[in-house]
Amino acid sequence: MKIIEYEDKYLEDVKDLLVELEEYILTIDEDELDQLHPDYREKMVIFDLKEVEDNNGKCFLAIEDDKAVGLIMGTIPPYEEYDYLDYKCPKRGEITELIVTSKTRNSGIGNALIERMEEYFKSVGCEYIIVDVFAYNKNAIKFYDKKGYHPRMYTNIKKL
Repeated sequence: MKIIEYEDKYLEDVKDLLVELEEYILTIDEDELDQLHPDYREKMVIFDLKEVEDNNGKCFLAIEDDKAVGLIMGTIPPYEEYDYLDYKCPKRGEITELIVTSKTRNSGIGNALIERMEEYFKSVGCEYIIVDVFAYNKNAIKFYDKKGYHPRMYTNIKKL
């Protein structure tokens, strides 16, 4: 397995990975609010890669047998003017996607991807990394806990 920067020749693999993640999210969403829109496969990758490009980010792929079996996307989003009023605003990277196909999960690919993204963020002077994790994704929460991440905010929801 090798970790490389995104290349267009792996676009279909990236689409497959994003769909696999969304399909998994659908199975664990206790609120039943997520959906897999018919345009998701074609449009989500465009949105994600544009966000990476527009925000000094990177997309790294885990490649096995010339196929992408995992990916991580990260950005360095800017702060808004109001953020500076009540926050120190250290430079931070944000992991926006981390997916390892179910066929290769638990083989160290997720660790290799996150370590590569952390190296990138360090190399450009980031002091922190943030990542939003779906509350029902217990496996992802455990993974990030083991990697030294911890909650800073909670989003609460109530159906009316």
